[in-house]
Amino acid sequence: MQTLRDLPALRTALQQLRRDGRSSVALVPTMGALHDGHMALVEEAKRRADHVVVSIFVNPKQFGPNEDLDAYPRREAKDSSMLLDQGVDIVWMPTVSVMYPDDFATNISVSGVSEGLDGAARPGHFDGVATVVAKLFNQVRPDIALFGEKDFQQLAVIRRMVADLDMDLEIAGIPTQRDVDGLALSSRNAYLTDEERHAALALPRALGEAARQMEKGIAVDAALAKAIGMLTAHGFDPVDYVTLCDAITLEPMHCLDRPARLLAAARMGKTRLIDNIAVDPAS
Repeated sequence: MQTLRDLPALRTALQQLRRDGRSSVALVPTMGALHDGHMALVEEAKRRADHVVVSIFVNPKQFGPNEDLDAYPRREAKDSSMLLDQGVDIVWMPTVSVMYPDDFATNISVSGVSEGLDGAARPGHFDGVATVVAKLFNQVRPDIALFGEKDFQQLAVIRRMVADLDMDLEIAGIPTQRDVDGLALSSRNAYLTDEERHAALALPRALGEAARQMEKGIAVDAALAKAIGMLTAHGFDPVDYVTLCDAITLEPMHCLDRPARLLAAARMGKTRLIDNIAVDPAS
């Protein structure tokens, strides 16, 4: 496994991987602090391509002024050991100066799917995501890139960007990986105290109950209100949103008449958690 930090070295290594002209490359973009959810992405990448590149870059452009950039966990040695065990070919670990030189002046903005939900709660966040992911795609030139469905709006933004800019690669969304108790795996779970970790189980449970109610014909707004009440009762404060959206456009839905996604974001103590599940009108 090669760990690379400058662009010329990355391009040389990628040329070697593709030297037969037929080998495919998968990219798994991450911000490090890797967990089993990331490893599931790596495993799927290995099934879908000949070679796997994992990027680790804590992207300052997707953090707001009052968010946790400085506190975001950084575990380079542990992350590298996990990726070595998985048989990853290249770990791309650029510095901020490599990604954003002093004269960097470009911003990518994806309208529509980025505007509600986390886009409303975190202004500028998805511009930062789109910009860094576009750069990673240009640097690695993967045949396929894999993202977790836990960050469902992010996945929708990236798919829209790739389609609009005619980027020649496949975007694969991989189902959310969960702990045995149902909580979605996330690097930010490490911020939770034991008590908060237990209380946070209300998030997947509230979404699951709301989805079951909607699929049984209960009014969408009533099911959403009950889910918000459940989160509040278990100590989430504030609840940024619990919303039913079209599974592709992310437009809000008030009637379950097509494939949908139930998305939520709420803060437990100092930690902001997100989650989502599919809701099927045919169930």
